Amino acid sequence: MNPVIGLIAGGGQFPLLFAEAARNKGKKVVAVGHLSESRPELEQAVDELCWVKLGQLGKIISFFHKHGVREAVFAGTITKTRIFRDVFPDLKGLSLWNKIDVHQDDAILRAVAAVLENEGIEILGSTCFLGHLLFPKGVLTRKKPTAAQLEDIHFGWRMAREIGRLDIGQCVVVRDCSVMAVEAIEGTDATIRRGGELAESGAVVVKVKKPNQDLRFDLPATGIKTIETLADVRGSVLAVEAGQSLVFDRNEMVRYADRVGISIVGVSATEEGELEF
Repeated sequence: MNPVIGLIAGGGQFPLLFAEAARNKGKKVVAVGHLSESRPELEQAVDELCWVKLGQLGKIISFFHKHGVREAVFAGTITKTRIFRDVFPDLKGLSLWNKIDVHQDDAILRAVAAVLENEGIEILGSTCFLGHLLFPKGVLTRKKPTAAQLEDIHFGWRMAREIGRLDIGQCVVVRDCSVMAVEAIEGTDATIRRGGELAESGAVVVKVKKPNQDLRFDLPATGIKTIETLADVRGSVLAVEAGQSLVFDRNEMVRYADRVGISIVGVSATEEGELEF
C-alpha cells in the first residue's frame, strides 16, 4: 500500500480534516495549498507543503513527483469568481486552459484530474477517509417540514437536478413551488441570501449533487454557516441530498437550527425518482 497521499487543498476546513484522517491512517500527507484560499493551519496539518497560485499545474505535478505521490485527492473550496481575475497559469496550466471549451466546474476539474492521471497520479474520492462526513438521511432537527414545505422540497429537487445537469449549480431557493434563486458562480450562501430576501420569509433551500457529478471532487457541502445565512433571511428548511454531500460541524449546525426553528432534512431518491426522507 502506498504510504504517501497527495492533497490538492482549497479553502475551508475540509483539507484539514482530510489531512488529520489520512495521517491517522498512517499516511504521509504531501499537500499543495492555494494562496488566498487554503488556511495557514494547513502547514502544521501535513508533512510536506507547497504553496501555489491558481493555474500552476506544472508546479503541482513537479512537487508531487518529487515526493513520490501516486494517489491524490481534491479537498476544499476555490472561490469561483477568481477564475476571471486571479489565475496565474504556468505553461502546463495554460496549455490545459486553452484546451477546455467550457470553463465550468466539472469541465475544469475533470481536465485537471485527467492531466494528473496521465502523469501517474490517480485521483481518489475526497471522502476516502471521511465517510462519516456524508450527509445522513432523514430529519436531523426537532422541527419537521410541513406538508407545504415537503411539496417545496419535491419541486426544488426537480429544479436543482436540472440546473445541475446543465452544470450551473447545485442549489435552489424556493417558496410555494416558485423558484426564488438559482445557484450559479456566486456559491450557496449568496444564493440563499438573494433567494431568501425575495421570498421574504419561509424560503426552502434544496441542495443536491449534479446528475453526472464526479464524486472525486466538488461534492455539495453544508455547515453551520449555511443555517446562519438561512436564519438571517428568515428561511424555514434546508433539504440536502443524503449520502452524496458533505456536512461539517453537524452537531453544532443542528443545535443552532433547533434554536432558530429551521428544519434540516437529508433526502434520497429511489431508482424510480421517488424522494425518501
